[in-house]
Amino acid sequence: MRLRVEFTTEPFDLDEAPPHAVVAREVIEAAELDSVDVGPFGNTAEGAADPVLTAVDALLRKALDAGATRVSLQLNVIEEEGR
Repeated sequence: MRLRVEFTTEPFDLDEAPPHAVVAREVIEAAELDSVDVGPFGNTAEGAADPVLTAVDALLRKALDAGATRVSLQLNVIEEEGR
């Protein structure tokens, strides 16, 4: 199974990335995922289910520990080619 996760962390700071946003980005970029797109207002990553779910767990825990007051997350199953 393949998954796509889209997430944002809050509170926002348009002048400088807050610590929780930096930590979330580091977690997702270090994960063994097939694609990662990090942006100022949202982030997307795709990969096999286990690495995505492991990354989401770490992302939530570390972002909250770093001061996030809200994490908005959407997780979708995506179709694999040839199915």
